[in-house]
Amino acid sequence: MTALLVLFLLIIVFVVVMLAKTVKIVPQARAAVVERFGKYKATLPAGLNILVPFIDKLRYLIDLREQVVSFPPQPVITEDNLVVSIDTVIYFQVTDPVAATYEIANYIQAIEQLTMTTLRNIVGGMDLEETLTSRDSINSGLRGVLDEATGKWGIRVNRVELKGIDPPPSIKDSMEKQMRADREKRAVILTAEGQRQAAILTAEGSKQSQILNAEGDRESQILRAQADREASILRAQGEGQAIQTVFQAIHDGQPDQSLLAYQYLQMMPKIAEGSANKVWVIPSEITKALEGLGSSIHEIAGIPKDATPRTRVDMGPSEPQLPSTQRPDAEISATNKAVQDAIAAAESASKVTRGGGAAVEPTPTGTSVPDEGQEPPTA
Repeated sequence: MTALLVLFLLIIVFVVVMLAKTVKIVPQARAAVVERFGKYKATLPAGLNILVPFIDKLRYLIDLREQVVSFPPQPVITEDNLVVSIDTVIYFQVTDPVAATYEIANYIQAIEQLTMTTLRNIVGGMDLEETLTSRDSINSGLRGVLDEATGKWGIRVNRVELKGIDPPPSIKDSMEKQMRADREKRAVILTAEGQRQAAILTAEGSKQSQILNAEGDRESQILRAQADREASILRAQGEGQAIQTVFQAIHDGQPDQSLLAYQYLQMMPKIAEGSANKVWVIPSEITKALEGLGSSIHEIAGIPKDATPRTRVDMGPSEPQLPSTQRPDAEISATNKAVQDAIAAAESASKVTRGGGAAVEPTPTGTSVPDEGQEPPTA
């Protein structure tokens, strides 16, 4: 009974081993290379596959997906004898599992070595500046060489990337200094351009300010001149009207010798003013005026018996007329001439009156002012 149980167990184990040797399951995106007695027999696709046990053997399982391999940095000498470290990344895919299995022993290592040698060949013909700025051309050249060389291995190189290009520390320091100098240069240039623009704007502003100041000074001088002219005209009109008023008051008051003598007496204290006035010069008209003043004590000789008012002189408007700024110059000249004529007439009349009554001034009614000691004519 025991022997039968052991035999049964052995049969079960044999069946399991036979099934394991016969049935093979290949995963998706994989390819299995089968050998029979050490020789290539077939390539099994993905899924369930049946093998002849103890005769067929599954030798390799190849991954058909795109693979990414990153290689460590490698020293590369540029054309200007500078050593740079370059690390690369390769994107490849196995297209022929049989060739990838039997044409090369280790295709990843082969791709790495081929990449390094090709990279040294490409970068060796460039200087550092061109190496740092020509990544696309290096990638394209490296990919072309790798794709051509790995085609017989059943491998297609899809993309090659330079992950890093590291120059020596001294070169990095020099590059930083150069970059810093270039940035300082551009900053100085921008500062100079800003100062130039500021100077131009300041000059333009000063120019416009001076122009506006000059225009303002011109307009202010014009307005000041017009104001001075109008003030002179008003002053002349006022003086003319004042002279006319005095002249009219003299005519209305009908002055006589007594009034003139009284005026002379009021002027005598003014003659004596001043500490240096030791000698008085008394005009002869004062003595005559004093004689007339003495005779007037007994009779009021100076007051005319007939106090009929004479014809008044036309005084003109009581308010001074300011000439309009829109009047023509001819009208202003005529006004100025009329004012000067009135002033001259008033001055001549005042001179005749200060002469002591010796002269006779005609009046508007055709009568004459009586001389000293004479009675005014009656009507």
